[in-house]
Amino acid sequence: MKKMMFGLCAAAAACLAHAETRWDLPSGYAVNTFQVQNLQQFVQDVGKASGGKLKITVHPNASLFKANEIKRTVQSGQVAIGEFILSGAANEAAVYGVDSIPFLATSYADSKRLDQSSRPLLVKTLGAQGMKLLYTVPWPAQSLYSVKPVTALKDLKGTKMRAYNPATSAIANLIGAQPVTIQLAELSAALATGTVDNFLTSSASGVDSKLYESVKYFYGVAAWLPRNAVVVNQKAFDSLDKATQDAVLAQAAIAEQRGWALSEQKDQEYLKELAAKGMQVDVSAENLKKELKTVGERMTADWIKTAGDDGKAVIDAYNGKK
Repeated sequence: MKKMMFGLCAAAAACLAHAETRWDLPSGYAVNTFQVQNLQQFVQDVGKASGGKLKITVHPNASLFKANEIKRTVQSGQVAIGEFILSGAANEAAVYGVDSIPFLATSYADSKRLDQSSRPLLVKTLGAQGMKLLYTVPWPAQSLYSVKPVTALKDLKGTKMRAYNPATSAIANLIGAQPVTIQLAELSAALATGTVDNFLTSSASGVDSKLYESVKYFYGVAAWLPRNAVVVNQKAFDSLDKATQDAVLAQAAIAEQRGWALSEQKDQEYLKELAAKGMQVDVSAENLKKELKTVGERMTADWIKTAGDDGKAVIDAYNGKK
């Protein structure tokens, strides 16, 4: 009897030692996007690095929660981990919208510098909401897509412009367009029904969502590079053992580096593909850039007013001021 009990206890201990934690990871983006592909690689690598202790399942294309609900579900603990576009939460805290200030950071090098200068405040803000930042990855620069040709901002007056965050709503209002809130997963349908005439999004979205089927004009105004963030509920992270926590953080750092490089590489590929699919691609868009720069300067000043001293410190650090 003692021998049998010992055997049962040993088996139970072995089961506990190999017990796995399962997390769901919602994303608002399609499985064919480089962001989700990077996510898939991240969760696969975490599984291996944790020795199978942590199994994360990615739910792309807003299949588990709508894109604008994902941050809240992580914050509330409905899911342990999730991916969302930072600027979508800009109404909650100004730091979430820093990377969508037009013409503040318009290249990958500038975007990385802004990411680094704003990260301490971002980490602090997420922490106050019960979340831990794992990594960020930018989309290619936001450029203008239009169903009709655009030579100047006056051509956009009175049109219906897609908005997906406070910054895009503000831009639409400043140039006299009507902002229409539409998430990326719904954009193709909105174009098919004439709900929108133009929008700012990346070359990646143009290809991944086959926007070239509905829109014929692309202007490379490179307004900003919005970042997606992968965040984890702090309590869920704290419940992991130290070795598994270390595995998650190590793979997050690798995913961030891989994602930034992938974004830049894909941008060039996407631009070529948009042209090959019949879009008229104007990469320079010099006139529009000049006009939008004025909008950007005004929005930077407005952002600093909203963000206060913390925000000013971020911009000063980005500009190399002490």
